Amino acid sequence: MANQIVHRAACFRGKPNIPGDKSISHRALILGALSEGRTEITNILTGGDVQSTARCLGDLGVSIIRSGASDGTTLTTVEGLGVKGFTSPVRVLDCGNSGTTIRTLMGVLAGGDITATLSGDASLVRRPMRRVAAPLLLMGARIELTADDYAPLTIQGSKLHGINYSLPVASAQLKTAVLLAGLLAEGVTRITGQIDSRDHTERMLRHFGAKLQESSSELSITGGQTLVANRVLVPGDPSATAFWLAAACLVPGAHLRLENISLNFTRIGFIRALQRMGANIVVELESEVPEPVGCIEARFSNLKGIRVTVSEIPALIDELPMLAVLASQAVGETVVEGAEELRVKESDRIEAVAVNLRAMGASIETRKDGFTLAGRQSLRGTDIRSFHDHRIAMAFSIAGLVAEGDTTIHDAECVGISYPEFFATLERLCRP
Repeated sequence: MANQIVHRAACFRGKPNIPGDKSISHRALILGALSEGRTEITNILTGGDVQSTARCLGDLGVSIIRSGASDGTTLTTVEGLGVKGFTSPVRVLDCGNSGTTIRTLMGVLAGGDITATLSGDASLVRRPMRRVAAPLLLMGARIELTADDYAPLTIQGSKLHGINYSLPVASAQLKTAVLLAGLLAEGVTRITGQIDSRDHTERMLRHFGAKLQESSSELSITGGQTLVANRVLVPGDPSATAFWLAAACLVPGAHLRLENISLNFTRIGFIRALQRMGANIVVELESEVPEPVGCIEARFSNLKGIRVTVSEIPALIDELPMLAVLASQAVGETVVEGAEELRVKESDRIEAVAVNLRAMGASIETRKDGFTLAGRQSLRGTDIRSFHDHRIAMAFSIAGLVAEGDTTIHDAECVGISYPEFFATLERLCRP
């Protein structure tokens, strides 16, 4: 599947199965591995990033077995080794394309009793790691980075102590690394600053028996706690859902229903943005523990441009490429600011969005931290560069549904990182 051709859609409707949330899947595996006992995970994501986490944990001595459950779903069983139970790997831990894998494991391994080297693919070794290493080094970790900022990196487990740390950016990966290192450290680790990124780690830690102190301005965890294995039902990924919600808004006559979706407030900034744009979306919350879960219905909508400010970015950072495509079809101007983090994702997503929208005939103004885009603009089918970035490939596949002529997504296999069934599902939803 090197390239994938997308045709203009005459219809778009259905009730697709959404893959398990990627962020929750990572954390369920890692906290299951750190727990005492057997953790059973249902509906875990099978994409490449989560497989990278499972592979690394396996290399650290954790037994992870996938099997079919009685109701037809997939059951993943993790035999926990406890917070200090990992063994030194005999090879480099290959984190693939997954920033969550490498950055979270940095926090986990910093306070262990082993030595490990972590690396990844060509994209991952170009992404900055100093921001995660910095607080861990303050806690007493021993970490060697390539060129002082990148993987491959080597961690020699050491005795950690709690610190007071102010997060300089709203990064769930950074927050998670510090919290998990704090779990293995002596004393209390307090985190302040920009803590309002997705809170799956905090919820999952409590689900596995850890005690955290939490307020709107501070998180703290006391080291030396024991995690206890638990069952985890992974809800549908709201970031994967975003592509289908966008398509439903764009294709005339579209109607979509999505069930068992994570409605975690820190993850549904895209839905809130769509509602401000005038989208015809109905959200129904069905349960709240350990994660808010519910269903969403969406229909074709006449959209209007909006302004997205820095305070909104953490809750929709992954969906901004899709938002840019939507903005090209909305009436009026859309402005996104405070999103400099997009520059250091799997690709420079601001540049990738601009290159591809311009190739489709649209006009966009970019800045270091965002972009300005006026709609409505006509899109034409063309060759799309995915930059080996799954979210760019999927966002511009949706753009192809409303473009004149065929759209060819190059290196489309990258969608397997988070949504292996994406193109099969797209084809099914577009059938008359």
